[in-house]
Amino acid sequence: MGWIWWIIIGAVAGWLAGLLMRGDGFGFIVNLLVGIAGAVIGGWVFGLLGIAAGGVIGSLITALIGAIILLWIISLFRRRRV
Repeated sequence: MGWIWWIIIGAVAGWLAGLLMRGDGFGFIVNLLVGIAGAVIGGWVFGLLGIAAGGVIGSLITALIGAIILLWIISLFRRRRV
């Protein structure tokens, strides 16, 4: 059951990060995938900083921060539309 919660929290974090980053992000499916990857990145960054976030809300915040970082990095490489 842990993996299912991790995927759900990552998907919600990706959706929220997509709303925060320029209002739309990169599309619903990509934002969900970025959120799941962001959960891993957020956990890694929080681990490096010695920050522990417990519970569903803490996991959501960790995943959201990781997803925002990942969306920001992706946006650096995305071509600008004219």
